[in-house]
Amino acid sequence: MTAWINRAETKFGHLAVPGLLRYVAALNSLSFILWKLNPRYFEFLTLDRDSILSGEVWRLITFIFIPGVGGLLPDWIGMAFYVIYLIWIGDGLEEAWGAFRTTLYYVMGIAGTAVAAFIADENPSGFILNSSLLFAFARFYPDTIIRIYFILPVKVKWLAWIEGAILLLLFTFGSWGARAAIVVALGNYLLFFGRELVGEARHHREVTQRRAKFVADTRDGAPETMHRCSVCGATEVSATDTEFRVAADGEEYCVPHLPKTA
Repeated sequence: MTAWINRAETKFGHLAVPGLLRYVAALNSLSFILWKLNPRYFEFLTLDRDSILSGEVWRLITFIFIPGVGGLLPDWIGMAFYVIYLIWIGDGLEEAWGAFRTTLYYVMGIAGTAVAAFIADENPSGFILNSSLLFAFARFYPDTIIRIYFILPVKVKWLAWIEGAILLLLFTFGSWGARAAIVVALGNYLLFFGRELVGEARHHREVTQRRAKFVADTRDGAPETMHRCSVCGATEVSATDTEFRVAADGEEYCVPHLPKTA
């Protein structure tokens, strides 16, 4: 996790909203009910630039309370799944991340989406904002299996890849407003996970290079070690019973010398 988030949590941790996505889900449910009573209700929630400039500033927030319904299923069933999805994602992120970081991630996503839509003068879709939530969730629970509509089992990481492919298509063929919203959503994700992604990519490259060198040296009759502790210099040859780990700083350590923060 980047240092700026740690500093922000130290200063503003008291502003966290525990169960934030549960509140969002509840307000989505209320909006759905009011929409069923009055089909024009959503018109008062959309992020419309002209209306905002006329003083209806609540639209900068209320667009997130428009539920994502529609598709093959009846709208009330789709609404039920949407609410379950929001609660499940929110609870999972808070368990892994804590209330403050979940709140910060979601609020930054809302702000970025609103700014992008305001500049492009388009009504943003909650789908893109929710995609950024799924990407974050997949970082913590990649192998968790969910059942789409309680039937089709899919791992979260594959669901995130599918959603990423959909966003790619939307970016390629969609409007400029949709493209701006996608850039904002992915930018928010990279703010929180970019450092980890870069470290993982660097580690993967180093491991690949080390493995290739190990194979080449073995063929030449001079085997090299694949693991070496950055502190004591132990290898899998000199310490056959020791395990090795790569820490967040990208360095490899034997378990006894692994940094406590790893």
